[in-house]
Amino acid sequence: MPTARKIKKFRKTVVGLLVIATIMTAGYTAYQWQQYKRARFVRYPEFGIKIPVGYEIHGIDVSKYQSTIAWKEVKDMNIKQIRMSFAFIKATEGITNYDPQFNRNWNKCKDAGIFRGAYHFFVPTRDGKQQAENFIDKVSLETGDLPPVLDIEQLNGSSPENLRIEAKKWLNIVEGHYGVKPIIYTNVDFYTNYLGDDFDDYPFWAAHYQSEGKPRIKRNWIFWQHSDEGRVNGVSAAVDFNVFNGNYLDFSKLLID
Repeated sequence: MPTARKIKKFRKTVVGLLVIATIMTAGYTAYQWQQYKRARFVRYPEFGIKIPVGYEIHGIDVSKYQSTIAWKEVKDMNIKQIRMSFAFIKATEGITNYDPQFNRNWNKCKDAGIFRGAYHFFVPTRDGKQQAENFIDKVSLETGDLPPVLDIEQLNGSSPENLRIEAKKWLNIVEGHYGVKPIIYTNVDFYTNYLGDDFDDYPFWAAHYQSEGKPRIKRNWIFWQHSDEGRVNGVSAAVDFNVFNGNYLDFSKLLID
């Protein structure tokens, strides 16, 4: 029969083994978490941000806040096969506003060989039809351009129901004019809270910065704005960075015929 001393020694051995096992498990978990993060984001000092891996096609979106852009420098920047292949450019806002840098950005972006798309910043308290007319008056889309984008970011004092009504007016009129389904841009929480099922048939450009690997939303998405603090040659201010959810064949199918 084991003595009390042997029992005590056995218990100490078991406790010690349990402590070692716990430490090893915690260490392995921490290692897996670090590998998980590394597998999804890599920091590029030249761009000033972490960029998600596993995506072939990268791009930016710009407005007057980026001032005068040297588009050829944007095109020529290539860091470990990461380059800017597309750009969404602000064209209009509300029923009368027009981005003063749009014409220059629109033309110079194409000249530099970067795929371009135009977006409208939506004001929910303004008539959707008039906002669509403002966009159509300023933007001529050509073969090889990206579909038009409706940027919806705020209620601005409107009810969610009114927002949806006016947004649908814009979407229907713009689709009828250009013959292509517009893309909806917004952050994932705004989409879930205020848009949801009514707009699930539209291509979605998701804004979500606190995410690993992809934006956290159930519905399908085609573009992901993953940072608003990026840096790229040719642009003096910080700029939004995006990835396309697919390969170059998928991207080519999205372009206007």
